[in-house]
Amino acid sequence: MESAAHPPRLTRLAYLLPFVLFLPAARAMLVGGIATWFLPVWTFLLIPLAEQGFSGSTANPTPEQEQARLADPLFDWMLWLVVPAQYCLLGLFLWRMAQGVPTAWELVGTVATMGIACGVYGINVAHELGHRRTRHEQWMAQALLLTSLYMHFFVEHNRGHHRRVATPDDPASARRGETVYGFWVRSIVGSAQGAWALERDRLARTGHGPWRLDNAIVRHLLIQGALLVAIGTVFGGTALLGFLAAAGIGILMLETVNYLEHYGLQRGRTERGVWERVRPVHSWNTDRPLGRLFLFELTRHSDHHAHATRKYQVLRHFDESPQLPSGYPGMMVLSLVPPLFFRVMDPRVDQHQASPEAAAAA
Repeated sequence: MESAAHPPRLTRLAYLLPFVLFLPAARAMLVGGIATWFLPVWTFLLIPLAEQGFSGSTANPTPEQEQARLADPLFDWMLWLVVPAQYCLLGLFLWRMAQGVPTAWELVGTVATMGIACGVYGINVAHELGHRRTRHEQWMAQALLLTSLYMHFFVEHNRGHHRRVATPDDPASARRGETVYGFWVRSIVGSAQGAWALERDRLARTGHGPWRLDNAIVRHLLIQGALLVAIGTVFGGTALLGFLAAAGIGILMLETVNYLEHYGLQRGRTERGVWERVRPVHSWNTDRPLGRLFLFELTRHSDHHAHATRKYQVLRHFDESPQLPSGYPGMMVLSLVPPLFFRVMDPRVDQHQASPEAAAAA
């Protein structure tokens, strides 16, 4: 049991596990060779295999334990430290690309390693920080999204996706029978359009047009463009192309996770004809332990969507939430083979949607 006054050190320090992977990622940039494939193999082969032996704990912190975790600054510092770590890794990557990678397989491994860092550390941690209320944490979120050229996510996710989730209006909610490949196109295009529309409409309410610096999307495009120019100028064209490829991998990782998190789920309408409130039944959940730790509890997604301002260290399991049959890494691999994915997931979607918990509107 955790002490209500002071959670044990292991509970807090367990979330330092993501930083362990920065070491082999940095080594991949520095020495090349077989080291460039450690992170891809770890992420998409070893973790999925290891998680098959652990269903994960459904235990939730008590109110006293929640209070202690929220009062402990280490949980925040572990997120903040990802920002300099990610930029150090990006610097090493660009340096490595500028030096030249001797073989094609090393090049692919190097780009894949950086791409995984963009998805796991860049976008994922940016997602958590983007929900925070403090100005400095929101700036950190945007700085991390910059490393994947996906800064509009800051606008669309918080103001669009969370409002429209599990409805046909949300491009980031996958429909039953939709392949991940079709979803990538719909979500990437739709999310960019949605972010622009949100800022355009916000400015229109104040009597202004969209082409202004106080339009967050305009600022994001200028910042991202400046970064690309700087990379091309300082590190050269090969590094620029490598960065674009790595950012693309990070984006596809995010969108694949989006695909999994709400696949086939849909909110009902109330008697007044409006969408019911978002509840834990509208997001897929998984308690697999490695995914929870390495992704800062992103996999407890049901609680996150039902209570978007809850910090990662106090997210909870709900028995009524639909449960994925594996952790995120394994499900991401499965989603790339649509017939197998549908065979596994569609019966679960039907069973969940027919359950009393899913059918009960607020």
